[in-house]
Amino acid sequence: MERIYFDNSATTPVDPLVLKEMEPFFTQKFGNASSLHSFGREAYNAMESSREKIARVMGARSKEVIFTSGGTESDNLAIQGVAFANREKGDHIITCGIEHHAVLNTCEFLATQGFRVTYLPVDEWGLVSTENLKEAIDRRTVLVSIMYANNEIGSIQPIREIGAIAHENGALFHTDAVQAITKMPLDVVKDNIDLMSISAHKFHGPKGVGALYLKKGVKIRPIMYGGGHEKGHRSSTENISGIVGMSKALELTMASMDQSIGSMTTIRDRIIDGVLSVVPRSYLNGHRTLRLCNNAHFRFDFIEGESLVLQLDLEGIAASTGSACSTRSLEPSHVLAALGVRREQSYGSLRISLSRMNRPEEAERLIEVLPGVVSKLREMSPVKSYDTEPVATSETKPKGKEADQCHTAKE
Repeated sequence: MERIYFDNSATTPVDPLVLKEMEPFFTQKFGNASSLHSFGREAYNAMESSREKIARVMGARSKEVIFTSGGTESDNLAIQGVAFANREKGDHIITCGIEHHAVLNTCEFLATQGFRVTYLPVDEWGLVSTENLKEAIDRRTVLVSIMYANNEIGSIQPIREIGAIAHENGALFHTDAVQAITKMPLDVVKDNIDLMSISAHKFHGPKGVGALYLKKGVKIRPIMYGGGHEKGHRSSTENISGIVGMSKALELTMASMDQSIGSMTTIRDRIIDGVLSVVPRSYLNGHRTLRLCNNAHFRFDFIEGESLVLQLDLEGIAASTGSACSTRSLEPSHVLAALGVRREQSYGSLRISLSRMNRPEEAERLIEVLPGVVSKLREMSPVKSYDTEPVATSETKPKGKEADQCHTAKE
């Protein structure tokens, strides 16, 4: 049985051409980029060439790209770095309730350090209101951090408008673009972005390497100390093979981006229309059109998502319930909670995420198999009705006078 991989938002396979580009930097061009001899210069030149290529994709300058170990480190460096380096200006950070935990948990930590954190609510489609942002921002706001597109439901935020509001109020703007890059055109200048996180393994590059765009003049404090690599922003010997792989992966993906986006959008829409038409009591999570070209996220009444994923796996189809960083948690998705989805319904979720390597016939296989799998699980399920209370978490349920706007935490 041919295996089908529909979990590309968790990670993607490394493109064979990327692996080929990386191989010499393990055994032949293995020098430390800080060394002065020819091996070191060879590694350094490869790193700087990669930095330039990655910067061009972002619309940035090469000196504005900092290499990290991935999206989580980039988010931490951006948020902690700005908060601690700009504390004399203010102590207020704004984010939203459906961010990746790399952002939410970092903000929770900063709340223990005396910072105020405001969590903007989202609407039923997972979108942030710019009016809520305008009401929440104040003269002590140092950073607004809103993800470009959500990793679970795929909804795309009004990033350009959010960045403009932040700048109008003297705040910096960070966006987690880990899921968005290569799925749409990005330009850090036009989009009013000061800091942006990306990770190579989301676009057919290797795991363990990412980057942070840091606009020239933006002050941050390091979260790692050592030899002063990456202009003092991120100490640690650079992962040259990974950096070269990330650069090559971006180059290959961007070369066919328009074609890939078109292909993934067509397959995505076929999956959405097909699943909703053949599976009774199925629902789409997130905005129907303002969503990533590779994301289809559903919920199904009367079943449990992990069981659904396991049953699909037995049919040779790999999918997920949501974020791979939280799949072993028994708590309902904080993203679906923020949308107002009832607790029991939030457990019956399924995320299908594509890459440019997926084919239309794989979508047909899913549509063929899924109704039987769902029917089987429903027959086994003891749950036949739901309560009417939406699930809420500390990040998503506003309290007090700000209940209609946002939730601000300070510890």
